[in-house]
Amino acid sequence: MTARTVCKVVIPAAGLGTRFLPATKVLPKEMLPLAGRPLIQFSVEEAAASGIETIILVLSKQKGLIPKYFSRDPLLENELSRRGQSEMAQSLRRLSEVAEIRIAWQEHQVGLADAIRRARPLIGDEPFAVILPDALIDSAVPCIRQLMTCYERHPGCLVATQRVEPSEVSRFGIVDVEVLADACCGGRTLRVTCLTERPQRDQVTSCYGIFGRYILEPDIFSQIDRTSFGFGNELQLTDSLHLYSKTRPVYAYRFEGTHYDAGNKWGFLQATVAYSLKDPELSQPLRQYMAGLVSTSVDSVV
Repeated sequence: MTARTVCKVVIPAAGLGTRFLPATKVLPKEMLPLAGRPLIQFSVEEAAASGIETIILVLSKQKGLIPKYFSRDPLLENELSRRGQSEMAQSLRRLSEVAEIRIAWQEHQVGLADAIRRARPLIGDEPFAVILPDALIDSAVPCIRQLMTCYERHPGCLVATQRVEPSEVSRFGIVDVEVLADACCGGRTLRVTCLTERPQRDQVTSCYGIFGRYILEPDIFSQIDRTSFGFGNELQLTDSLHLYSKTRPVYAYRFEGTHYDAGNKWGFLQATVAYSLKDPELSQPLRQYMAGLVSTSVDSVV
């Protein structure tokens, strides 16, 4: 198998966001602000920084705010410029220029594999990337770029992985792996032998989790069509990849970076603090505020 250039990414964003209700009754989870930016903007910017040319958002009909956010708003831009806020106007304009954004619709939310399948007409017969928007990864080199570089040496389907605590395996797709004979990609590439979606702790022999980044060959669509409903009574991409691995190579790349599960309230809060501390405008006042909280807490104990 010969590696081809990865030019497209699928970002699934059609879910109900039930862990953030009641806010997500009217506001898509992907539009919740994290350190001043909507959550989905991090994924779009990661894709663009990785050299992706086309971004395919998989949405439900209730997520109309998302494409609107990435569209031009000349009236707002002109008003900001009139008020002397030209830098902000330019920032808004760049949102529509970051990449070509296309939309695929998922009518029923029946799992990640089905969401990927909805993008098939826009993918065609070429490899593509997948970024899950609530899996934030803070890294010097964008995580999906790391996978794309690995894919150039190891064509096939590829997942981002890191070790997880044994007590956490039931929260992840888990891959059984074997070390490759070569030391390519800094020894970070592993051959996948089995994939299981959110197994019980006593049912696993591996602690390598899947962390929301994929490179997929177009042949994955035929395996999605063969996939049965699995965990949560949904069509799981992990199960489709397991079928794929029976006849073709699947690899796991041990990415460099810090992962935040922004799909739950605690992970979202952790990510908000971490990214705010990286923001020049927010870092200093946030540090002072947190120091004051610590001081107040100590004083109250004394």
